[in-house]
Amino acid sequence: MAIWATMTIRCPSPPSYLVRTLASLTAFALTAWPPVRLPAARAQALIEDDDAPAATARPDTAALESAYRAERDDKKRARLVTDMGPSAAPLLKSIVESDPADEVALAAAYALRRNAVSAVVTLLDHRLNNGTRDAPARDKLVRDIERHQVFALGQNLPHFFREAPPVFTVKPDRRGNVRVLAFGDFGDGSARQRTMAEAMQRYHARKPFTFAVTVGDNFYPTGMSGPDDPRWDRDFKRVYGPMHIVFYPSLGNHDWYQTDSPAAEVLHSRDEPLWHLPASRYTFVAGPVQFFAIDTNVVTRAELEWLDRELTNSTAPWKIVYGHHPIYSDGRHGGDPTVHDNVFPLLKGRVDLYLCGHEHDLQHLAPEAGVQFAIVGGGGAEPRPVTPGPRSLFAASKNGFGVIEADKKKLTVTYVESDLQVLHTFTLRR
Repeated sequence: MAIWATMTIRCPSPPSYLVRTLASLTAFALTAWPPVRLPAARAQALIEDDDAPAATARPDTAALESAYRAERDDKKRARLVTDMGPSAAPLLKSIVESDPADEVALAAAYALRRNAVSAVVTLLDHRLNNGTRDAPARDKLVRDIERHQVFALGQNLPHFFREAPPVFTVKPDRRGNVRVLAFGDFGDGSARQRTMAEAMQRYHARKPFTFAVTVGDNFYPTGMSGPDDPRWDRDFKRVYGPMHIVFYPSLGNHDWYQTDSPAAEVLHSRDEPLWHLPASRYTFVAGPVQFFAIDTNVVTRAELEWLDRELTNSTAPWKIVYGHHPIYSDGRHGGDPTVHDNVFPLLKGRVDLYLCGHEHDLQHLAPEAGVQFAIVGGGGAEPRPVTPGPRSLFAASKNGFGVIEADKKKLTVTYVESDLQVLHTFTLRR
């Protein structure tokens, strides 16, 4: 494959606003306590904290206890409690019973549940690895392990909302090609979101999109309360409905913050013809491209085995995997270790493009093992600073969206800002 890239980089002015740092969710990947993302309870506590850091390892229990006892702010105590591991079980039980703030007591209860269920996940994972069983029995155990992982996060997401349906087909244009709108980190109801949606509509009027994909954080700050949440109309249908194209979303960490939100976003597909999220992971073919939507909030063995199987079965000329968290990034969060270590090995030499968000910016990073990396997290949320690094081919701290155009021999990704000026483009050719 040859790669042609045109880089028209506009250096943004340094922003004057404070950058909001939001911690992302825990993903019990393949073990019970990997150095990955933070649990849902802590994520809830961090939603209104602009300066909270994103921890990646379990802090010292004695230090956490000392800090907890000295802290007077309920929200800060909740964050400290959420970080407590299994050795803090007696203290956590005491906090549930005696802390004066319900917020803190609930954080301790969530931590107790997470620690207990993570131990069960470890035992079941060992059982799976140490025994032999036929395919149906193994698949059932893999699904049950995933069920426990999701339950540890406090989520109400039944298996039938997680299990991908069979691969389906989306109709391409009359020539058999596609032009796809791609963006994420958008659903906050702000003037920025509306401005970007209007820009998308203007672009669509000139060059019609076949459909759209989202790379998560569809609804801020905590996803949706249910499939009939009034924000479906305010922050989705009124804003994007005028384009009359179907959206194929993936879930971001903010879509996971509220316990019922992932299920609500799946269920809403039954009521809104322009919103099609059949499960938290799924795949479809559109003309020359097969798209694979993954949930990077909880990376499980079940999801990885599904993705591996679907990639093996795919005969599409182009393959695009999209989810929320980046493999590589020069933005505020940086690359996500869980996705890098567990998802990326499946993509090497098999996938043409990994598309994601999480960073509130636009980036194109140097390819590796045949995989291009595109971040299109400028869909409407307030942009954050991005500092180009050695992997950076393009970086902009601004709102914008991606356009993917593909035929059998060529795939082009274009980054567009609100005035419809092209910021950057790159092309892959067979």
